[in-house]
Amino acid sequence: MAIKINLDVEMAKQKKGLTELANEVDITLANLSILKNNKAKAVRLSTLNAICKALHCQPGDILEYVEDKEEILK
Repeated sequence: MAIKINLDVEMAKQKKGLTELANEVDITLANLSILKNNKAKAVRLSTLNAICKALHCQPGDILEYVEDKEEILK
């Protein structure tokens, strides 16, 4: 996947745990864990908005484009 989710880094910077953030964002622990562990295939903009609000950050602090190795070889 070319988009990397750095939610764990931002959570550590803000010293917020999974349960605390899940309650603030109103998302299940399971779904937040999927995002945190970079396993998500998609994220709703409303969820991203709520995460950014709770962590006082920008979407670019959480999402990062990483070029796929396969694309480089083409």
